[in-house]
Amino acid sequence: MITYEKLTKERLDTFISMRITQLREEGATEDIDLVPNLRDYYDRHMADGTFVSWLALDGDRIVGTSGMSFVEKPPYFGCPSGKMGLLSSMFTDPGYRRMGIAKELLSRVVEEARAYGCGTVQITASDMGVLLYSDFGFVKNGNFMQYKL
Repeated sequence: MITYEKLTKERLDTFISMRITQLREEGATEDIDLVPNLRDYYDRHMADGTFVSWLALDGDRIVGTSGMSFVEKPPYFGCPSGKMGLLSSMFTDPGYRRMGIAKELLSRVVEEARAYGCGTVQITASDMGVLLYSDFGFVKNGNFMQYKL
């Protein structure tokens, strides 16, 4: 039976390991140790409440992850609060896919964003995730651009 709980510091090492697995599965090839940067980010943002994650567990084993970072920018008509949720870390162990786990995790972190006061949630979806997010109600924004520094 799959159960769900919020990420705590006690499970952070496993969460970080799964995040790196996800990034590699999505095609990342950089040869750097991302663990210290991830640990620093999660420690700071879990402490100040601007990052939350729900986990799916089979017994004591994490089989699915999610993450929501809360950011704020100047309010605009599409998001009058200026508060936005940035969805990340959506990953389900390959042996547990197509069981509704990702949808349940997505529902939980979207609810966290709503409770935080966010007016919108954004994600850069992997090819595998597009159907999940579209079915949930996400719409593509063809104008999204990125400039790497």
